[in-house]
Amino acid sequence: MPPSPLSALPPLPPESPLAMPVQALDRGRIANPPRPTTPPNMAWRRFGVIGGVVLLTLVATYQMWWLLRGDGIDVLEGVLLVLFVALFAWIVQAFVGAIAGFVLLLQRRPLRMGMHADGPLPEVSTATALLVPVYNEDPARVLAGVQAMHESLAATGQLGRFDFFVLSDTRRPELQAAEREEVAALRERLGPGARVYYRLREDNSERKAGNIAEWVRRWGGAWPQFLILDADSVMSGDTLVRLAAAMERHDDVALIQTLPVIVNGNTVFARMQQFAGRVYGPVIAYGVAWWHGAESNYWGHNAMIRTRAFAECAGLPELRGVKPFAGTVLSHDFVEAALMRRGGWALHMIPGLGGSYEEGPPSLTDMLVRDRRWCQGNLQHGAVLPGRGLHWVSRWHLMIGIGHYFTAPMWAMLMIVGVSIPLLHAGFGWGHVSLDGFTPTAYWREQDGDRFIAVFVVTMAMLLSPKLMGWLATIVDPAMRRGCGGALRAFIGMLLETLLAALMAPVTMWVQSRGVAEVLAGKDSGWESQRRDDGSLPLRELLRLYGGLTLAGVVAGVAAWMVSPALLAWMSPVVLGLLLAIPIVALGASRTAGEWLRRRRIFLTPEESAPPPVLVRAGELRGGGSGVEHPAEDHSAGVRAAAATDSEPKP
Repeated sequence: MPPSPLSALPPLPPESPLAMPVQALDRGRIANPPRPTTPPNMAWRRFGVIGGVVLLTLVATYQMWWLLRGDGIDVLEGVLLVLFVALFAWIVQAFVGAIAGFVLLLQRRPLRMGMHADGPLPEVSTATALLVPVYNEDPARVLAGVQAMHESLAATGQLGRFDFFVLSDTRRPELQAAEREEVAALRERLGPGARVYYRLREDNSERKAGNIAEWVRRWGGAWPQFLILDADSVMSGDTLVRLAAAMERHDDVALIQTLPVIVNGNTVFARMQQFAGRVYGPVIAYGVAWWHGAESNYWGHNAMIRTRAFAECAGLPELRGVKPFAGTVLSHDFVEAALMRRGGWALHMIPGLGGSYEEGPPSLTDMLVRDRRWCQGNLQHGAVLPGRGLHWVSRWHLMIGIGHYFTAPMWAMLMIVGVSIPLLHAGFGWGHVSLDGFTPTAYWREQDGDRFIAVFVVTMAMLLSPKLMGWLATIVDPAMRRGCGGALRAFIGMLLETLLAALMAPVTMWVQSRGVAEVLAGKDSGWESQRRDDGSLPLRELLRLYGGLTLAGVVAGVAAWMVSPALLAWMSPVVLGLLLAIPIVALGASRTAGEWLRRRRIFLTPEESAPPPVLVRAGELRGGGSGVEHPAEDHSAGVRAAAATDSEPKP
C-alpha cells in the first residue's frame, strides 16, 4: 500500500525559537543614524533630488499663479492651484529621480557593496531559508518554480547552504491535499538531496505577515538569513548566492534586494506591463536607489533579510483607530522596512544585480483587484506615519505610498475644475448650455497664451520623459537593444504602451478613486487569491463590471457636445477611455492579441529573446499543470471588489 502524501513528507526541522517582540509605534528612537554601508555624499544627493523637486515646483507654481491672478483668485481657482501644485510635485519627483537613474545607467558604475552581477561566485558559509508563503495557489505551478530554483542552486555547488520552506495559509481542503501531494512528489523527484519542507498553518491570522512571523518565531534561530518568495517568484541560484554572501560580508545590513523583472506575460496587458517594467523600470530604480542609499524601501518579496534584525525590529503591532485603518497591517513590507531602519539597520536596493523574476497580473481587471487591496494597505499607513523614531526617508516612503492613491481622485478633480472655471466665465448656466466654439484651451490662452502653452508642454514633457529616458538607455546598451527587438521595435512598443495606458487611465482613475472612497468609508478589501495566467472574462461579466463606465462616457460625451463640439474634442481622451472601457479591457486580457504582438516582436524583452535557464526550467516544469482547478469563484469575488462594490471581509 503506497504511503499517504502526508507520511511521504519529511518531518519539519527541529524548532529553533527566536523572540520577535511586537513593536510600539508610540515610543522608540532611531539607532545609529549613519551606517557603515551608507554610500558617500548622501546629504548632497538628497539635497539635489529634494531641492530640484522644490525648485521646479516653485517655478511652476508661480507660472500657474500668474495665469490665475487676473481678477483675484476665487475659490475654484484656489482649488485648481492647490491640485496643480500637488500633482506637479508628484510628476517632477519622478522626473528628477529618473534623470539620476538615466545618468547612472549610462555610466555603468560597479554595483554597491562590492557586489557583481557576473564573475566568480563567492562562497557562502551560513544557512539561508527560502520562504514560499502560499494562499490558495496552484501548488504544481508554485513548486515548479521551487524545483527550478533548487536545481539552479545545486548547479552553483552551494545548495547545502539553502533550505526551502513552503509556508501554507491555504484554506481550501482540496488544495491543502494537493499541496501535500505536490511537495511529496517534488521531494521524490529531487531525491535524497531535497531540501524542501512544508508547513500548513492552522490559524492564518495577520495574513502573509503573520505567516512569516510564525516561521521566525519557530525556526528563525537556526537560519541567520531568509528570503521571501512570492508564489510567482523565481530567482537564479547565482543571484541567491550573491545576495547571501553580501549579507554575510556586511553585518550592519538588514535587507538587500534587487529589481524584480516581470516575465511570462501572454496577454496584451501582461506584455505591456513587462515591457514597461523592463524598459522604464531600471531608470526609476537606479534613481531611487541612488538617493535612498541605506534607507531603501522593501517590496515584500525577492529580498534577502537578516533574521535577527527582522525578529528584533519588525514585529508588527495591531493598528488602532476605526476600520479599515485599525487592525492587522496589510501592506506590511513598508512598515517592516521602516521599523528595521529605526532599529539601526541598513536596507539596500541593488537594481543592477539581476536574476530576480516575478509575474504580473494578466489583465487590467486583475491589476485593479490587487490594487484595491494595496489601496487599503497603503492608506492604512497614515496610522504609522506619526510613529516615534522613524527615519525621515522611511516616512517619505510611507507618504509616497499613501499619495499614490490620492493622485487618481486629484487628477479627476483637476480636470473637472479645469473645465468648470472656463465654463462659468463663458456664462454657462441653465439658460445657456450651448456655447458655440467654446473650449477651455481658448480661455486659458486668453489669460496668457505663451505661459499656458509653456506650463502644459513642460508638464507633459516631465510626465513622459522617464519613458523616453528608458528607451534611450535601452538602445545604447547593445544587449538590451537586441533583447527588445531593436531600437525601432522598442520605440513602437513605447508608443503603443503609452497609447494603451492613456486609454486605460480613465478606468483606472475611476476605480482607484472609488477604492479610496470605499476605504475611507470603512469598507474592507478582503483577501483573495490571484489569477496568474488567464485574465479573460465573459462578455456578460465585462458588461456588468464596466458597463457603467461606458454609460458615463456616453453621458459625458453628449453633455460636452451639447455645450460645444470643441469641448467634446478637448475632452476626447477621457471620453474615449470611458466609451471604450469594455473593448480596451477585453483587448488587454486577450492572449491571442498578445501572441500576435509577440510574433511581431513588439513588447519584447531580453528574458523572452534569451530566456535565463532558471525561467526555461520553471516553464518546462509548469507545462504539465496540477490537475487542480484554480479557485475561479474566489477570484470573481475579487473582481467584484475592484470593479463593483460588493467586496466582503475575508478571514
